[in-house]
Amino acid sequence: MKRALALLAFLLAAVLAFPPIAGQAASEVDRINRELNKVRSQMQEATSSKAQAEQEREVVSTQKDEATRSINQILDEIDNVSRNLQNTQSELATTEGELLDAGRSLEETEVRIVERDKLLDSRMRLMYTNGFVSYMDVLLSATSFSDFLDRVDALSSIMNQDKDILEEHRRDKELILVKKAEIETKLDEVKDLYGRLETYHNQLLVKEKEKEVMILQYNEQLEELEGISEEQEALLMTLASKVSELEKEKTAELERQRKEEERKRQLARQRELQRQQQSQTRSESDYKDSGGQLLRPISSSYRMNSQFGPRVDPITGKRGRMHNGVDFAAPAGTPIYAAESGVVIVAQSTSGYGNTVIIDHGGGMWTLYAHIRNGGIKVKSGDKVKRGQKIAEVGTTGRSTGNHLHFEVRINEKPVNPVSYLR
Repeated sequence: MKRALALLAFLLAAVLAFPPIAGQAASEVDRINRELNKVRSQMQEATSSKAQAEQEREVVSTQKDEATRSINQILDEIDNVSRNLQNTQSELATTEGELLDAGRSLEETEVRIVERDKLLDSRMRLMYTNGFVSYMDVLLSATSFSDFLDRVDALSSIMNQDKDILEEHRRDKELILVKKAEIETKLDEVKDLYGRLETYHNQLLVKEKEKEVMILQYNEQLEELEGISEEQEALLMTLASKVSELEKEKTAELERQRKEEERKRQLARQRELQRQQQSQTRSESDYKDSGGQLLRPISSSYRMNSQFGPRVDPITGKRGRMHNGVDFAAPAGTPIYAAESGVVIVAQSTSGYGNTVIIDHGGGMWTLYAHIRNGGIKVKSGDKVKRGQKIAEVGTTGRSTGNHLHFEVRINEKPVNPVSYLR
């Protein structure tokens, strides 16, 4: 029971640290706690805002990197297209030069054709004016054999020359037509290529502008998010400083209260020493005179199976362990009643007593109800209860070997025999 008593003593000390009569001191700590909760809530919001800004900044930074890589690719493409445009311009200039050369060749060929036409026309007029002279007449009119051979060579040369002129005339016309068609086709191809490259180049320039606008927007977002992050960081530092100040203020207030409570305890111990000088009978009769008879906390049909005082520990088997109350054996769920009207100051679980309820009846008297079943506590701390009101149900929680109610009466925190107060 020592461990259970130590835990109960801690709970009682916690209750004594904020007694109902010390309303002003408690309200001051409550005010500080409210401010601390408010500041900590603001810190949580600032932390959340900062984290969100950091997360958004990571996303925007990634998007900016992607846009930067994209614009670098576009710039590379622009460089490639620009080089192709330059090459195409050179090719276009070359082709235009070739077209000019072809034009000049065409003019020259046309001149040759005109000259040949003149030559052929002149020859035709000569033949028409002089009449038809056969090659045979020319040969037969030779004066000697050598003259005959010269005439044969001359006639052969004239025939070949006429033939070559006609053939060259035909080839020149065909060449001019082919050359002109090839150059015009090539010129159309180069112009088409140049047009497509120029269109693609303009499209890339548009994309470049779009990406530059995007990067500018990303930079603005990053700057804004950076500002938010820095603002929240500064706010966190301010709030942390505020928390530190409030904690110091709270510590100082609690220390003041502790000293005040210590002073009150010293006064209480002095009064207790005075009361201890009187007999136990006198103490009990004083309480009875003020209406101190307590109601049995459980139905009278259930017997008291363990008395107040030293006994054999039911769990360890050790003798001489102090039993600070009385036990009533009863089935689980049996109703437990308030022995007297008062205010509930404890309604929770402890390791030794299990689920426990403590009621302050005023005048220094408390009653304690322990080992309540799980879910069996029917009141909460701060509730005002009436004599005979159901407050709990029997169980076997905590340091217990079976279903029963452990009941204590305490006067000025000290356990006394409950039997003296029960009807």
